[in-house]
Amino acid sequence: MFGQAKPKVLILATGGTIAGSAQTGVQSGYTSGQVTIDAMVNAIPDALKVADIKGEQIANVGSQDMSFEIMLKVANRINELADSNDVDGFVITHGTDTMEETAFFLNLTTKTDKPVVLVGSMRPSTAISADGPLNLYNAIAVAGDPKAKGRGVLLVMNDWIHSAQSLTKVSTTAVQTFMSPLRGLIGITSYGTNDFFNYPSQKFGKNSEFDVKGVSSFPRVDIIYADADMKPDLIDASIERGAKGIVIAGVGNGNMNKASLDACARASKKGIIVVRSTRVATGLVSRNVECNDDELGLIASYALNPQKSRILLSVALLKKRSLAELQKIFEEY
Repeated sequence: MFGQAKPKVLILATGGTIAGSAQTGVQSGYTSGQVTIDAMVNAIPDALKVADIKGEQIANVGSQDMSFEIMLKVANRINELADSNDVDGFVITHGTDTMEETAFFLNLTTKTDKPVVLVGSMRPSTAISADGPLNLYNAIAVAGDPKAKGRGVLLVMNDWIHSAQSLTKVSTTAVQTFMSPLRGLIGITSYGTNDFFNYPSQKFGKNSEFDVKGVSSFPRVDIIYADADMKPDLIDASIERGAKGIVIAGVGNGNMNKASLDACARASKKGIIVVRSTRVATGLVSRNVECNDDELGLIASYALNPQKSRILLSVALLKKRSLAELQKIFEEY
């Protein structure tokens, strides 16, 4: 499958801007998921000096169309090859819009210490000064680096190595779109030379209790955005449409107005799991600070933003768990 001298890296392609194209090199509009993984690798022949590379096309979509179905395909493929001597590391090409969600999902569900590295770009392959080729080259180098083992799922873009636990997208168009504001970077990479200086602090990978083998669907979990004078009927409507969990992108420290808090308490009494996260870019949502979570039956998200809270709750609800067990999960992951 691969040669023996160099690390063996398997690229699982899902599409995104890194595989996108436009009619000219100087336009902002483009179509995602137009270029195959073989074409992307052929565009960076120097990568073949870094690793023996094999590619598989799992999907070819813009990440706005990423689904649990595709995430499961990626996770299952990684788990299938986790103990194989034919693979030393994995790279997943992915659009940036929902990359943090897929990265976090894989961090919860892949059972390997081998490097799993997501990579994308902010400019399509046809753009002047396209960022995709160097990002992919660096991601391959990180995936083949023994020092990347045991650090959980990583994301490599614009010379920075992020943890799936801490990264978030902060700009709609800037090349340096990903930041890790709470826990910092895992390391940096420059033309295939890597410097690691951090490990994730939470549970992941082989230490994760989550198993998606044989799973085909997930309980519905909705995110509801809090704002001034928010209407509680959105919470009621979510329940009516079959949600088993709700994440509130709250104001400040995961807060919301009294009418919505009352609606969340009613939802909890019906067995719907409600998690308080925040729309604020940084900071923790702590338990029993501005809201009495014990009395209301709510979960505090701690360091997880709304989109990652939704991923964690969706996976956690595959098994029946008490509120105390779910709260512990949000503290540990």
